[in-house]
Parts: sequence; structure tokens; C-alpha cells
Amino acid sequence: MHIVVVGLNHKTAPVELREKLAFPSDTIEEPLRRVTSIPQVSEGLILSTCNRVEVLAVVRDVGEGIKEIRNFLSSHHRVPMSRLDASLYSYDSYDAIKHIFQVASSLDSMVIGEPQILGQLKEAYSLASKHKTSGVILHKFLHKAFLVGKKVRTETRIASAAVSISYAAIELAKKIFATLENKVVMLVGAGEMSELAARHLLNHGVRDILIANRTHSRAERLAKEFDGRPIVFEDLTLFLDQVDIVITSTGSSHYTIRYDDVRRALKIRKYKPLFFIDIAVPRDVEPRINDIENVYLYDVDDLRGVVDANIKEREEETKKAEKIIEREILQFERWLESLNAVPTIISLRERFEEIRKKEVEKTISSMNGGPKIDKEVLDALTSSIINKILHNPVTRLKGRENTRKESYYIDAIRDLFDLEE
Repeated sequence: MHIVVVGLNHKTAPVELREKLAFPSDTIEEPLRRVTSIPQVSEGLILSTCNRVEVLAVVRDVGEGIKEIRNFLSSHHRVPMSRLDASLYSYDSYDAIKHIFQVASSLDSMVIGEPQILGQLKEAYSLASKHKTSGVILHKFLHKAFLVGKKVRTETRIASAAVSISYAAIELAKKIFATLENKVVMLVGAGEMSELAARHLLNHGVRDILIANRTHSRAERLAKEFDGRPIVFEDLTLFLDQVDIVITSTGSSHYTIRYDDVRRALKIRKYKPLFFIDIAVPRDVEPRINDIENVYLYDVDDLRGVVDANIKEREEETKKAEKIIEREILQFERWLESLNAVPTIISLRERFEEIRKKEVEKTISSMNGGPKIDKEVLDALTSSIINKILHNPVTRLKGRENTRKESYYIDAIRDLFDLEE
């Protein structure tokens, strides 16, 4: 049996393609059943988030298993393989184990160190368990992945420093307001930066998100996704008095928010602090609003300084995380290899038990007319002898220190005792 991963993520596919392959959790049972009905697949799990869609499976044959899972993704979503080919990746064995451990540790996330992915992986496993598409191998593997994710977070500072512009923006906002709970935010522009910022803001407890975009349908889509409110782009300055934080990232060639707009809003809100994060180039917010009391404006260069200071620290922590992952891969691989011995151990015991029973029956039959023999005593005696004889061979087969030696023992025992495959 082999572990494989087939999927795509934010590095290999745009959001337009990722959303076509998404699996809603409330309808996951049918696709899970389809995956595990594939002849080559014995266990399966589907991880579907905004940034990735992956099928994790245990397969009998790597090549055929990966091919069939790719076909499943294409046929289930009715997306031609020609559209998926360039974006799909596949990993098997060591690489698959490493990939899932990296995902659980958020080393493969759009924002390295973000905590949400571990919870999403646990939810995917919970659904696979509920619908009985995970078995012994995925059960052991996913629990090991959860342990790895927790170890990386507790033994490194991987999540302690912001290394994305949008996350750095949230860190600065927290310094201004101490807490973001119950704050109201306006996102101006509904691109990838705004999407990331919205996710971070929701994770930090903001009460409401207003979204303005030149293409109103895009604002509506993002508002629906984040349970926010879409507003007409041309009217956005009318809402400045209602918000605490404004994050802008449009492609406008002129200022979207001007000095007079902010002065008017601040008067209505009785000069409560107003925080602007302008991550657009060219800038969206007129720079001189920074001169207004209780108004704070940071542009992309300010944020980049925060990011650059943190990247070096994050790189060092990533190296530590990778070492933890490598150690855990070796441990899991040893357990996985040990499963190869199980069929041989069962066959060996069955062969010895078959011989034992025949010899016991033969002995009892040959004693007709002689002294009476207690069959239970004889069974107990011969079973004890067989267990003692098999103790060392079974221990060697279960040995995990050297998988090459284990493979040698398996082949030798199957040949010596003529055990069928």
C-alpha cells in the first residue's frame, strides 16, 4: 500500500480554477464514496479550502492510482483534463508524507504559520472518518500529521512574525487598537490582497466588513463569502464615519480617498481613531490625511519594512520546522514499512497452526486403546511450543530499525516455509 496526494493549490492554480474544483463539506459524502470506489484506492480523504483542493489516498499501485484520482477530479467537476493538467501536482510515498506534514505545519500555506489549515485538515479527516472512507493507515497518518503540526507550532516561532503584506497590515492595526474585536472594517478593492486581509481580520474578531469594488458583483461575491456587506464603489466615502479600519488595494491611477473626505468623516465619528492601510500602487489614499489628528495612515512601504524585518526570523524558524518534519517522516515510514510484515506473520502462524492441529489429531488417534490423553492439555502444550518457536522470527519481522533487513527476512521466510503470496 502507498500514500499518494493529488491536487492543486494557490501556487499552481488561480482562484477561478480552484473554486471550480472545490468540494463543499455538506455534500462531501458522495465524492468521498466515488474516490474510494476507484479500484486502486483503499482509503481516501478530501481536503478542500480556499487555497487548495487535495485528494489524499492509500493506493495499491502508485501510477494507476494517481491517474484514476486525476480523472476523478476532472470528471466529478466536469472540468476538462486539458484545463487541469498544468495545475495538478501529485506526490507519493515519502514526498506525499512530507507534503501533508508541511501542510499541517502551515509551511505550504499562502501565509506561512497561519493556524487555520490544521483545523481544516482535522475537519477533512473527521468527515472521512464519519463516512468511513479512512482506515488504519490514514488514521495513523493523519494523527501523526496533527502531532507534527502541533510540534512545529510549539517548538518553533513559525507563526510569530508577519511575512505577508496583508498580515503585516493586521499586526499594525492591532498595535493601534490593541484588539480588533468588534471593530468595523472597509475593504476597498476585492482582489487577492483584500481577500487575505479579510481572512485575517475575521480570525481576529472584527464585527463587520464592508466591501467596495469597481465591479460590484465581485464585491458581492466576497461579501457573501465573508458574511460582510457590499457597498457601491462610488459611495464608499459616505461610509467612512461608520468604520474603524480601511484597507485599500485598487488599481486606480488617482486617489480614491481624499483629505476632505476623511476630515468630514472624523467630525461625524467624534474624532474616534481611524486607521488606513494603503497597499495600492499607485496609492489610493491622499498622504496628507496623516496630518489629521487621530488618523493613522500606513502605505505599502511602511508594511514592507515590517515584513522584511520578519522574513529573516521566519526563514530560521522554517529550517527548524523542516528538521522536525524529517524526524517524524522517518518514524512514520518505519511504521508503514512494518505493515508489510503483517501478512507474512499471519501466514506463518497459520502454517504452524495447521501443522500443530494435524499432529495433535494424529497423536490422539494413534493412542486408541492406550492411556487416555487430555486434548485440552495437549492443545495448550503444543500452542505454547509454537508460540515460543515463532517468537524470534516474528520479532525480527516486526523490527523497524532496518527496513532493508526486514524485507530480506520477509522474502526468506516466505521462501523457506513456502508461504503463498
